[in-house]
Amino acid sequence: MNDKFCFEFNQDIPKYIQLYNHIKNLIEQGKVEEGEKLPSIRSLAEHLKVNTATIINCYYKLEQEGRIIQKSGSGSYVKKRDDKRSFRKEYNNIMKNVISDKGKYIDFTGETFNGEFISVEAFKEVINEVIDRDGAEALIFREPQGYPGLRHSINTHYWNGELKEDNIIILSGAQQGIDIVTKALLNVNDGVMIEKPTYTGALALFRLRRTNLLEVLVLNEIDFIALEAFIKKHKIKCFYVMSYFQNPTGHSYSLDEKLKLINLAEKYDFFILEDDYMSEIYFKENEVISTFKDLDCYDRVIYLKSFSKIFMPGIRLGYMIVPDKYKEVLQNSKVNSDIATSSLMQRVMELYIEKGYWKDFMDEVRVEYSNRYKYFIDYLTKHTSLVRFKEPNGGINLYLEILEPAKIDSMTLFRKCAEKEVYITPGFLFYKNSKDGDKYFRINFSQTSNEDIEKGMDIILGFIKNSI
Repeated sequence: MNDKFCFEFNQDIPKYIQLYNHIKNLIEQGKVEEGEKLPSIRSLAEHLKVNTATIINCYYKLEQEGRIIQKSGSGSYVKKRDDKRSFRKEYNNIMKNVISDKGKYIDFTGETFNGEFISVEAFKEVINEVIDRDGAEALIFREPQGYPGLRHSINTHYWNGELKEDNIIILSGAQQGIDIVTKALLNVNDGVMIEKPTYTGALALFRLRRTNLLEVLVLNEIDFIALEAFIKKHKIKCFYVMSYFQNPTGHSYSLDEKLKLINLAEKYDFFILEDDYMSEIYFKENEVISTFKDLDCYDRVIYLKSFSKIFMPGIRLGYMIVPDKYKEVLQNSKVNSDIATSSLMQRVMELYIEKGYWKDFMDEVRVEYSNRYKYFIDYLTKHTSLVRFKEPNGGINLYLEILEPAKIDSMTLFRKCAEKEVYITPGFLFYKNSKDGDKYFRINFSQTSNEDIEKGMDIILGFIKNSI
């Protein structure tokens, strides 16, 4: 057996972890080549004088991280490093560890708010008041469409009482809303227009439904002449949009763009699926927020809003506003999905809104993230020779482009940063075709202090600079 697999074990760390680190280093240093077959479990165990369980656990961990592939009846092989499909699995497995041990890492990948802004005492007060007020009723699932009190609060506080409350469906987050819409309204090969790049969760659901995905570039202003010619050529059933501070780019549609898209939806008979991701987190004073749904004179917009993203992921709440023509089919799809969303959490959310806690929370968060955003922008403007970005003036993420002459791609950058316990999201994950987005990566600043922003970005930009 090749001597490169030999090394001395110590007593402080589990042997399979030591062996895993050794083989991982061999792979990363190119001492074990792509596609090379690793020693069999039995032969390596005999060579190192360890139990076969040590080798099995080591190989399993390497496979879980996407570094090797085990072929039944053949053996274990080093994976090709440019295999982006396998990288998605590697990325997801690594991120599970990051989520479970937040304090250990600098995490620029999160898509939800930092829990430090939430007043647990206020939330506990509201929970106790709901239970005292409603008793066992608060724990009983009754309304598949959602608790009427919460639907009324949403209509009153966010929509000036202008909606028909029967058109509001309470959800377990916006992701469930996308799932419900795809199952109820989309069929195999239906044309679905998506932003390029777009939210990975929506991309996965549209792919699962086997729709025909058609991309519209949103990194620059939309060319509506070209877009209309494109729509004429392709039969469009749905256009999925994120109206404000899009994930990942931070893009927001202008009022003129929204009106033009709504008119195109009416002219060419498609519906707009609007995911209102972060419209509350704006940093310009006197910002006027107008969603697609606000402007929907033709009743063609299905509107999604998640409370989980901008409040507490654990409460799993959101809502959907549906056009009359789709109301019945989407209500039925919701029932088939989960019967009903948590009755207790719906009642708690209603009271939280009515007491004004929600508004206070959002005001505090907007100020804090505005300060953090300004700090980040000030930092990045000192390094414009390495990365390029557009200022979204809202939201919780920035989309950075690696500039020439840097030679590093976002997948390699992710791996190098991960070794330093700094985590980013590679850009190609947000595209229909994985060949796109190699020179982009997303940074989310919701989970990081100013100190960690500077420390983490120093590491990230150091790797970019060293690739020149």
